Amino acid sequence: MTASTIDRSVIEQLVRNAIRQSGGPASTPVAARGAANPPGWIDGKPNLRVSISARHCHLTDEHVEILFGAGSVLKPEKDLYQDGFYAAEQTVMVVGPRRRMLGSVRVLGPTRPFSQVELALTDSISLGIDAPVRHSGKIDGTPGCVLVGPAGSVQLTQGVIRAARHVHMNFADCDHYGVQNGDMMKLKIVSPDCSVTFEDVLVRADEAAKLEVHIDTDEGNACNLDTATEVTLKKGGCGCEKK
Repeated sequence: MTASTIDRSVIEQLVRNAIRQSGGPASTPVAARGAANPPGWIDGKPNLRVSISARHCHLTDEHVEILFGAGSVLKPEKDLYQDGFYAAEQTVMVVGPRRRMLGSVRVLGPTRPFSQVELALTDSISLGIDAPVRHSGKIDGTPGCVLVGPAGSVQLTQGVIRAARHVHMNFADCDHYGVQNGDMMKLKIVSPDCSVTFEDVLVRADEAAKLEVHIDTDEGNACNLDTATEVTLKKGGCGCEKK
């Protein structure tokens, strides 16, 4: 398996394992299946969170040094909901064909074995890049771009995607919903005059994840997520819909 085809769920598990071994913020023992308080649960129940994943990029250690200077490392600015992951202080400019560009695209950490840019459809149109919908890490055959930082630039030959919607969950969450890693679910968001049901929500499961659905900016706007009054996550193809 090459670095460019490593699944994101594998990377996330490796990161969490490394953080626990180093005594970092995710070092609290993980509750076993059936335990009273798995990660993210409240009062013995899963606590579903739906988050908008705005455009961002992931970088390799090598690209961090090229873009921000020799010896540079990512500097955490804000912790993300998933333990061990953060929005870095650093941002980059993403440049597409004919010098179309997006400035100040946030870098997320920690670093990865390959660099990847995640956009919404409107972002990719603005850049003039035909970015395909892909699950994170599945970047073979995707378009590239130029990343520009204060110390240099990087030409990516591939790695620009529209990130497919997905849900992070731990194994207790999987048991609760009757799903496993790699299954598809559906998310219903009820909001005034903008209710939407999203199909094809990929399950990304590992022992330490908290229950959180990621949708992109366009999807969040389409359902007016900020005004949502109800969110429901169900197993895809369960036959529970009313005929």
